[in-house]
Amino acid sequence: MTNQNVEKFIGMDISKTQIDVAMQGQKKTWAFSNDAEGISKLVTLMKKVRPTLIVVEASGGLEQPVVRALYLEKIPIAIVNPTRVRDFARSTGQLAKTDQLDAKVISRFAQAVRPQVRPLRSAEEEHLDALVTRRRQIVQMLTAEKNRRSTTHPELLTRLQSHIAWLEEERKSLDTAIEDFIQKNAEWKEKATLLRSVPGVGPVTASTLLAELPELGTRNRKQIAALVGVAPINKDSGPKKGKRRVFGGRASVRRTLYMATLVASRSNPVIRTFYERLLASGKEKKVALTACMRKLLVILNSMIGHRRSWQADFASN
Repeated sequence: MTNQNVEKFIGMDISKTQIDVAMQGQKKTWAFSNDAEGISKLVTLMKKVRPTLIVVEASGGLEQPVVRALYLEKIPIAIVNPTRVRDFARSTGQLAKTDQLDAKVISRFAQAVRPQVRPLRSAEEEHLDALVTRRRQIVQMLTAEKNRRSTTHPELLTRLQSHIAWLEEERKSLDTAIEDFIQKNAEWKEKATLLRSVPGVGPVTASTLLAELPELGTRNRKQIAALVGVAPINKDSGPKKGKRRVFGGRASVRRTLYMATLVASRSNPVIRTFYERLLASGKEKKVALTACMRKLLVILNSMIGHRRSWQADFASN
């Protein structure tokens, strides 16, 4: 640890109460409480270690205080999808699972894969993301409650309906809060206007892209498709040609984009024509829709990158 020329890769497993830390190539691990005091001690240690890269898994937001604290000290840290780490662990034969082992696997992943460090989101970006995430949670609860109406005891239907009504009002309130927040930011306001000019793209899709895909307009078509998880991945082996499928990426963005594509396949002339051509060539509906998702995303990426509103000549993208 004293040779500053040696590359040092750190893996961190973050739970609600504890942060387990491991350095690739070392048996020793560290554990810190996941609170202000523990994070402060962790930052002090990392400033001494001066790691080449720290990797943490996305943990539903539990990782954010740690990431922010390290980022503010200019310590390189990357957040990765847990599925990527689990697949890496299986590929290396690591099947046992404890917090300490997880941290060690993540450190090995950091050295082998070296995921890209993403810039820390601003307070405004975190606020917008929180609003969009909360709206998604409310919609999920609404769907669940509505599905319970057919099986709920008659004596409890009034309570259920009251909760549904409250959830619907909360969703409307969040829609207003999201719209107001976007309108107060000149850059977001401009981007939202551009995105909404596309037939099939409404306020929910626009706000989701702004909150959860800030890279939109800054990456090439292959990179943006890979970020969202709509880049087809081959499954070929020798003479066997498997079906290509999409995998990984940002699931919440992909789900929202899927709904926008369903609408666009009927209301957007470019996407509709592309969709119908794929069906006519024998593609399955799901495959055709996935291809349309990618096309729509690439169009949106180009629009934001060039600050252009919707035009029919985007058919060439």
